[in-house]
Amino acid sequence: MADGKSILIVEDEAMIGMMLEDYLDALGYRLHATAASVDEACALAREGGFDAALLDCNLQGEKSWPVADILAQQSIPFLFATGGMADDLPQGHADRPTLAKPFTIGAVERALEKILAD
Repeated sequence: MADGKSILIVEDEAMIGMMLEDYLDALGYRLHATAASVDEACALAREGGFDAALLDCNLQGEKSWPVADILAQQSIPFLFATGGMADDLPQGHADRPTLAKPFTIGAVERALEKILAD
């Protein structure tokens, strides 16, 4: 159940980010913030203040692993969004849930419920 939990979206494609914002709203989540670059996402991750994150693997040609490391250190649940097989997760995060693009509202709902239930 969403219960108004806040979610950080880390996504560099504006249309996908807007779609995710709509999904979160429809599912009863609150948007904490949207980050489109690794630096911006790292800064937001360090600040915290949100319940979970949806993290695109590839941001403007740069892997988002540093963001994942910060989230893991702070025990903030997150999942990876991936558009392809080229996004081999680093060993330290290989057990993290992934959401394959293109995704549906149902897939986003199930993925967020899973990471927030742990």
